[in-house]
Amino acid sequence: MTLRFLLALAALSTAAPALAQTPAGGDSGGGVVRVAKPVTGQQVYEAVCQACHMADAKGGTGAATIPALAANPRLAGAAYPITLVVKGQGAMPSLSGNLDDSQIAAVVTYVRTSFGNHYAKPVTAADVAKIPHPAKSSGH
Repeated sequence: MTLRFLLALAALSTAAPALAQTPAGGDSGGGVVRVAKPVTGQQVYEAVCQACHMADAKGGTGAATIPALAANPRLAGAAYPITLVVKGQGAMPSLSGNLDDSQIAAVVTYVRTSFGNHYAKPVTAADVAKIPHPAKSSGH
């Protein structure tokens, strides 16, 4: 074995644990990790909604009462859930600043066709765009 080979092997064995810990989205440097944008309704639900509405969409209680989305007859009309996601209401914040119209359409369609809901007509980004969105704040 040559010295060059041994040095390369030592460098690889030192770097391997760090590489194994690099998140799937990748560390962009400076500790900032890029995460893939949720695209499908299920991905948006899992990334954004299920923290409050729970994985089974049965809601919960605690600091606030989080309504169940599972088997919810109020989801029959698409405008109702679209409006809640776009504008927010009560403990539900407006998500229009965090999700684009395509993501909102995807998650509303997902919820309306999952968890015991059978409202099959898909929601489109054009449907979401019809709902007036809150003005985005410019921050500081």
